[in-house]
Amino acid sequence: MLSYLIFTLTLGGIYGLLALSLNLIWGGVGMVNLGLAGFFAVGAYVSALVSIAGMPLPLAMLLACVIGAMAGVIATFATIRLRGDYLAIVTLGFAEVVRMVALNERWLTRGSDGVSGIPAPFRAELGINGFNMFYLGLVSIIVLAVFLTMRRLDGSPFGRVLKAIREDQELATFAGKYVTRFKMQTFALSAAIAGLAGALYGHFQTYISPDHFQPLITIYIFLAVTAGGVGRPLGGLAGAYLVVFFLEATRFLGELFPGLQPGQVAAVREILVGVALLGVLHLRPQGILPEHIAPAPKTETTP
Repeated sequence: MLSYLIFTLTLGGIYGLLALSLNLIWGGVGMVNLGLAGFFAVGAYVSALVSIAGMPLPLAMLLACVIGAMAGVIATFATIRLRGDYLAIVTLGFAEVVRMVALNERWLTRGSDGVSGIPAPFRAELGINGFNMFYLGLVSIIVLAVFLTMRRLDGSPFGRVLKAIREDQELATFAGKYVTRFKMQTFALSAAIAGLAGALYGHFQTYISPDHFQPLITIYIFLAVTAGGVGRPLGGLAGAYLVVFFLEATRFLGELFPGLQPGQVAAVREILVGVALLGVLHLRPQGILPEHIAPAPKTETTP
């Protein structure tokens, strides 16, 4: 039971990084990125392949962030003039392109066989249980560091510019802000965080394949950010842990209802996720921890 709880918390931390990534680009600058699973996959494959080739794990994870950021810049060039549904469709297409490349370019990604034997830090020295505890601590520290950075960024002048672009892009341009540059920087940072999450996932699982990066991951993260509170880093992070715990709890439906087949259990789980989200949005339309916008300072009037 303890091992399962540790696994759930570790997975919650990895999903929490994805939620912070999405909250930055969606809650910050208002760009709907449905390609999150693609950047997640890029980070996982980059870190896995270069670490197998002999690169130290810290450098492999750093390279995953860099390549993820570069992929974000490329995606920005393709989507910079798009908004709303068009942006969502193009970014979703990007994620599918990444997954198809991983599935078909066997010389690079080993195709549907996946990449196995991914190095896991100190696993041989600590044993399975010790490694799981160590990795939970590592993921938790990284999540905390990224969360504090995002919270600091949220209240900084850079974060205020992002919110201005989210609310009225034309007005932000009129105020002299270089909207394209801010979007590119935000997309790159968001993709780097997603790439880091992918690297952590790969070294935790020690095996990845294209099936691990289905678009459903992006849907789960959107559910997490929506339920937690769009525009607030703590809301997205809390929503990610709630979604992971909810998904893991519903695995036991087969034991509660023995008459259900495995396929039916999977379908019921997805239904329950949707029902839970509808319930949260009905009771808390802005999310469990909604964004707090400080009121504008009052100006002193002269008598």
